[in-house]
Amino acid sequence: MFAVTSLWLCWTLLSVSLVRFTCAGSFVVNVTQTSYQAEENHNITLEWTFTVETGRPPTYLIIYCDLITGNKSSLLYHVHNGAEVSESQDEKFSGRVQGEKDALREGRIRLQLCRLRTEDSGRYKCQVNTDYGSSSASCRLNVTAAAEQRSTSPPQEERKDWKNILIFLTAAAALLTLLMWNLFSVVLRKKRERPNFYAPLNSQGQTL
Repeated sequence: MFAVTSLWLCWTLLSVSLVRFTCAGSFVVNVTQTSYQAEENHNITLEWTFTVETGRPPTYLIIYCDLITGNKSSLLYHVHNGAEVSESQDEKFSGRVQGEKDALREGRIRLQLCRLRTEDSGRYKCQVNTDYGSSSASCRLNVTAAAEQRSTSPPQEERKDWKNILIFLTAAAALLTLLMWNLFSVVLRKKRERPNFYAPLNSQGQTL
């Protein structure tokens, strides 16, 4: 009788272990998109999905979402037992990350990043821990600098103003040239009409 009871107990423990191992092995975190492209000062939503147990509230969830750039890791989203923990968030993400709490019930992690910066570029990894398994998945985000709104040619009105100025300057230069020429002609004529006191005189006192 003791041997049968021991055998039954061992079988029960083994069954429980196998069930937990199977559940842990089936728990998976995926990304809905592996790569994102955005421009600074814009907003973007990153999304992950994970396996959920039907009918269970998200109070068993522990989630860590990090930005990984090189050897540096910055925490942007932390959930402990279903509740968001903002105190552990990296300072540079303060006020710029919004998570949809209701989406956790559906097995989704939706994070909206607001007012993007170029330094937000990198690999985003979400690690999800549960009492029946854990898994993680990553995606990449590339944030480019905002395009400068510069016109390659001046506006039509500005070009028209420059054309009018050029015409005015040309006319003024022509008028100034004409005045200088007239002044030069008057001076030259007066010089020719002026008597030469140093010229020799004849017997009647006239200039030779």
